[in-house]
Amino acid sequence: MKNPLLLSALLAAATLTHFGLAQSQVAGSTTIGITVTEATQVAMGWSVTKSLLGKTVHNESGEKIGEVIDLIIAPDRNLSFVIVGAGGFIGIGRHDVAIPVSQIQNHGDKLIMPGATKDAIKAMPTFNYASDTARRDQFIADAEHQMARARDKVTELLRRAGEASAESKAVINRDIDQLQLDLKYAQEKLDHMKRVGAANWHDFESDVNAAIVRLRKALEAA
Repeated sequence: MKNPLLLSALLAAATLTHFGLAQSQVAGSTTIGITVTEATQVAMGWSVTKSLLGKTVHNESGEKIGEVIDLIIAPDRNLSFVIVGAGGFIGIGRHDVAIPVSQIQNHGDKLIMPGATKDAIKAMPTFNYASDTARRDQFIADAEHQMARARDKVTELLRRAGEASAESKAVINRDIDQLQLDLKYAQEKLDHMKRVGAANWHDFESDVNAAIVRLRKALEAA
């Protein structure tokens, strides 16, 4: 019985544990059949362990294409990828590729990739894991992007406050104060993480992430 929602459901469940995962490898940027933006997102995604690992992927003719060796959840949790290993023996000579989960279907207990062949998989660029430095750089860039959004919002609110009635201005000013407070807090946490250097940045990752989540909520409320 075909169940096209199974893969999405399993991977959605994996995203719920995203912030509680132990530190793991992050994905590389070599993919096929997706945009450059998607490739960047999978590059910085989290590698997670779920029940699909080790399952064989077939095409619609029943030919074995490869085996699921990893699952990748992108940072925005909107893109998910199955890492498939084709050929080789116990990792030797194996060719690993990143496949968007939308290209793989579940039929009963079988994973089917319509139209796939071993040769087509082997022709794809090899998937590689990115370095921890790359993930740190992306984490910092994402945090700085959110803070830039907050600064732009403060500028917009200041303009609106100057044109608003006294009653509306009081409400807008409260939003400005909250944004500036959360922005200062996030900046302090990020600066602290930068000062400790690349070797110890994970010790402060959760603090920065919590500060950015708090800032994002203030942005949404403003």
